[in-house]
Amino acid sequence: MSLKKLGWLGEPRENLGRISAIYRDQYRVIMENEEFLTTITGKMRFNGFFPAVGDWVILEEGRISTIFDRKTKISRKAAGNEVTEQVIASNIDYVFIVSSFNDDFNLSRLERYLTVVYESGAAPVFILTKKDIGEKVDEKISNLSDIAFGVPIHRISSYDDMEIDELREYFTGNKTVALIGSSGVGKSTIINKLLGKEVMKTSGIRESDAKGRHTTTTRELFVLENEGVIIDTPGMRELQLWGADVEQGFSDIEKFARQCKFVDCKHENEPNCAVKQAIQNGLLTQKRLDNYKKLQSEIKYIEAKQYGGHKYAEKAKITKMMGSLGAYKQIKKIKENR
Repeated sequence: MSLKKLGWLGEPRENLGRISAIYRDQYRVIMENEEFLTTITGKMRFNGFFPAVGDWVILEEGRISTIFDRKTKISRKAAGNEVTEQVIASNIDYVFIVSSFNDDFNLSRLERYLTVVYESGAAPVFILTKKDIGEKVDEKISNLSDIAFGVPIHRISSYDDMEIDELREYFTGNKTVALIGSSGVGKSTIINKLLGKEVMKTSGIRESDAKGRHTTTTRELFVLENEGVIIDTPGMRELQLWGADVEQGFSDIEKFARQCKFVDCKHENEPNCAVKQAIQNGLLTQKRLDNYKKLQSEIKYIEAKQYGGHKYAEKAKITKMMGSLGAYKQIKKIKENR
């Protein structure tokens, strides 16, 4: 298998491979002419350098010794009280945010997923499954469009191969696509259809509570027959943030916030609050504002724990001066393009 087919865009490198799966302290690596399990060097382990699925690596004497810089990555806060980053997948071009039209459909959760994808550097795509058994399909599409701001939305049925074939356009040019979403929403079915064979176990939704059964237990990379690479991830109903571009995911709120009378407006009881006025005029919903504040609070907590409050303090200073981080980024971009 060529490195180009795996998604490598640079010049050929000796002993270069890509991580396709992780099993505790062992890593499955796909190279140009072979695929095998290996480990990392003691030096990497001592320094706390651990590969993630999708990483490009160099092997020395059969062990992983170097990890190339990640051009993109999906991260979340690792489980537990300690604030540490867990990289879910790396070097991805698109992220399919998969949900179903049944009770799994949750706008707040989809907002959270979208925020994480924006932070990853990859391009988000919404995939809504089970349209043949879903209720209020058009209404849900409309509600999602209100928060997606130009993000592609595909509605599919696992029984319609043509609809799933439409997703192949995202793999053109040997692009890498990762899937995230709750268990049982159809991620494994999509992968099996795209690969043309059953490599992932599938299971439906529990009728008792409409929640999915866990089928994927680890992150894994697969190479499509024609072109492209796909990465599956375990079902995640709750995705703990690890640094996220809240401003981009909630650009509508940021736009109104820049019109508030006070630059440090909390959008609560302050006079001449453009955000609260937008809610009264039906241009925003209170629930979306609440989600925005909740995600902001989570990020501030993580940054305060991770950086001892320094990064948070700097962001707070910029927000106070410019009205929002979004305004600061916009002005910075204009200056850079002069």
